[in-house]
Amino acid sequence: MNSIQLDRAIGAVLASAAGDALGAQYEFGPALADTVIPDFGHGHFGHDVGEWTDDTSMAIPILDVLASGADLMDPAVQAQIVQRWIEWSRTAKDVGSQTREVLAAIRGDVTADAALHASRSVHVRHGRSGGNGSLMRTGPVALGYLDRAPEELVEAASAIAHLTHWERDNASACALWCPAIRHAILTGELDMRAQLEHLPAGDRERWTAIVDEALAPRAHPRDFQSKNGWVVRAFQGALAAVAGAESLTDAVQRAIRGGGDTDTVAAIAGSLAGAVFGGSAVPLSWQRQLHGWPGYRASDLVRQAALSARSGKADAEGWPTAKRQPVYGQSDFLARHPYDPGVWIGSLAALDRLPDEVNAVVSLCRIGTEQVPAHCESVRVWLVDREGRNPNLDFVLAEAVDAVAQLRSEGRTVFLHCAEGRSRTAAVATLYGARSCGVPLERAWQDVQGALPGFAPQPFLREAVERIVAR
Repeated sequence: MNSIQLDRAIGAVLASAAGDALGAQYEFGPALADTVIPDFGHGHFGHDVGEWTDDTSMAIPILDVLASGADLMDPAVQAQIVQRWIEWSRTAKDVGSQTREVLAAIRGDVTADAALHASRSVHVRHGRSGGNGSLMRTGPVALGYLDRAPEELVEAASAIAHLTHWERDNASACALWCPAIRHAILTGELDMRAQLEHLPAGDRERWTAIVDEALAPRAHPRDFQSKNGWVVRAFQGALAAVAGAESLTDAVQRAIRGGGDTDTVAAIAGSLAGAVFGGSAVPLSWQRQLHGWPGYRASDLVRQAALSARSGKADAEGWPTAKRQPVYGQSDFLARHPYDPGVWIGSLAALDRLPDEVNAVVSLCRIGTEQVPAHCESVRVWLVDREGRNPNLDFVLAEAVDAVAQLRSEGRTVFLHCAEGRSRTAAVATLYGARSCGVPLERAWQDVQGALPGFAPQPFLREAVERIVAR
């Protein structure tokens, strides 16, 4: 996978969790006007600000087994997922009624067959089992099948759906959504109609109409608010949210404005929007707040998503599991920002000798799991120092600067760095001077150069900084 595809794979997980947490306080509420900007708040079931709900919590066991390199079609792996769902449900703030009933019905040894039996029994007892709980957690499944045939992905998505949701609509929805995520990760394109070929011939006509309704011009999640706890309506609301969006944030916010089961529709929409736009399109202000069961934060989701997309393997430098990322050459730079003494700038190597006053680190490169001092908040920015590898370049640069500014407003002392302290640090430090400190751009370039001995911003970063300041 190239870095852009990996970014999109991470986005499928990160944006889903963000949509889930952002939508939590609006759950079961009315549709919202387009002028309303959803914000993080306490969830309907008592979730903390920025805490994801059952949508993401149920996705994490799937993500974790994929991150280990396991095969989802292995019955023992499915049993492991179900066991973790059961353990989570014992202390969860909210579990969907259908899911809770199925998990409670599993007796004796936890096996895939036992889960399927319970799922089928609940369906027979009620005559239906079409809740949206299977679709809300299905995003990670796609990450395990990026280099495999779509038919294998469809089989796995259906199998994982049936562990708790027996009704056919659940398998069909997941058999469309997961290949759409896979296609978006690999190509950057949203194409749900092409995935209809993966359904059995007898289901295609009905689901073609369902998809067409969601993709109609001016369709909005509000159009599908009624009964969007049903997997079909949740599918349509989420698809309409993404199809009509101009950005990842727009997609998630549209999903929440639809009302009803907002956290779930936004989680579903986020998984596809993240695959289209990339994890780098998730605002850092959102990422800083994200957290939830089992004690994960955004960085943990990034790590597990990256491993899942790489069949459980780290890259040649050990990322994302190595305790430290390598330091190259003699690039050990550390200096105060010329316009803000509360901001230090430099290189990865300088993490080993930070002043005691630093309590927040903004990293513009990959870092090891134990490379940032434990007392520091770690904000990680996806910024690749190669032209053409940053589909959200202007957004990411602005987000990095705004994250530094926000940390400073909170009274933090910040260390801003990249691998060598030459290119990315130079660009973001200069943009910080111009955007947050009100310094003329040309002067900012000169003064940052004077502070950084290795100052050598890539031309494409220079152009982006100038473009942002000129707006």
